[in-house]
Amino acid sequence: MKYILILFFVTLQLYSAQLVQKKWKSGESFSLYLAKNTIPPTLLNSISSNDMSLLSEIQSGEEFCELVDREKLLQALIPIGEEMQIHLHRDDNGTYSFDIIPIETKTVRDTLYFDISTGFYSDMSSHTHNPRLGYLLKRYYGKSVNFKHLQKGDKVAVIYEQKSRLGRPYSKAKIKASLISTHGKHRFLFNDNGIYYNNIKKDVAYNIKKKYKEKIGTKFVNPVRKMRITSKFTYKRWHPLLHKYRPHLGIDIGAKRGVKIYAVNNGKVIHAGLKGGYGKTVKIRHAGGLVSLYAHQSRLAVKVGDYVKAGQLIGYIGSTGRSTGPHLHFGLYKNRRAVNPKKYLNIKSIETTKMKTKIITKHRVVPIKNAKKYKRALQKAIAKSPKAHEWDRYKLPYDRVEDRSKYEK
Repeated sequence: MKYILILFFVTLQLYSAQLVQKKWKSGESFSLYLAKNTIPPTLLNSISSNDMSLLSEIQSGEEFCELVDREKLLQALIPIGEEMQIHLHRDDNGTYSFDIIPIETKTVRDTLYFDISTGFYSDMSSHTHNPRLGYLLKRYYGKSVNFKHLQKGDKVAVIYEQKSRLGRPYSKAKIKASLISTHGKHRFLFNDNGIYYNNIKKDVAYNIKKKYKEKIGTKFVNPVRKMRITSKFTYKRWHPLLHKYRPHLGIDIGAKRGVKIYAVNNGKVIHAGLKGGYGKTVKIRHAGGLVSLYAHQSRLAVKVGDYVKAGQLIGYIGSTGRSTGPHLHFGLYKNRRAVNPKKYLNIKSIETTKMKTKIITKHRVVPIKNAKKYKRALQKAIAKSPKAHEWDRYKLPYDRVEDRSKYEK
């Protein structure tokens, strides 16, 4: 149902009533307010428990309106928050009613500009009837403008939005852009979703994911503490027992029987036992496609399936298999092909790679929405005669709610 409530306007025509703007006193309760206006306390009994809980939302210093006739309260509108307000109403029989209704506001979009004549804050207040607008600017500009040093003749221009209630500024203003011109320098301010910038463009940080290969592995250790190489790695060696040329795909390390043999790197034992002419042999699989071989041992200290670390005991020097005397034949294979162990021992790590992802932060400069348009408007504004929103024209002595069904459940 369409419901139009016009407060004060009709009453002003019927009575010699006055519209009074007041501020809610610190420490004053709603029951005390009723008592001061000789409103029977029975009114409180008619208020629901839910509405009673809202009475504590009345803020100290909040502006509210009263319609008074010969010191008798006829109506009152008392805000509770920014959206709702208490409506007290006295009917012809002198009975008071209580209701909570929406606050009707209008949004004023204004481009304000003026030259400072007496002082920044006093001039701002006189032009806008809203001293808080000046303090907002000071907070947003921060240290880029010293407001105490602004002088007569300095120029101010502000593009802002402000709610209007009963023709007066209401709630917090939203500053879209502003310009303060002092000592011939322009200091701009542009709003971008609540963050303020002093340029029409802003620096934006963004993250990208980058994949890269990370080398992993550990450093080789020697299979025997004291290395004495008696036969090197070669594809052509005269075999002392076969008496013919054969490849020698490893290195021989001379040592006494029983000398300890160590794993050259972390890995898993994949063979531990007899292996043809190699005799008692241990093979260990490492990262990066590498396999190490330890032949001619007299005694083994590991078994298949064991996981060993670099430098861990795996067996003892011997002369088992096809051998001319105690020594260690040490071989190294990469992807099943023999490689020269000397190139790895104490020189490099087992190199394998693992794909990883890292986050890289980059920056780009992007334009602030509408900032270029606002900048032109501000520059044009300060070149004209002073102008501000004519708040006095909107001081109508009424408030209204145009559709009660929207807020009544």
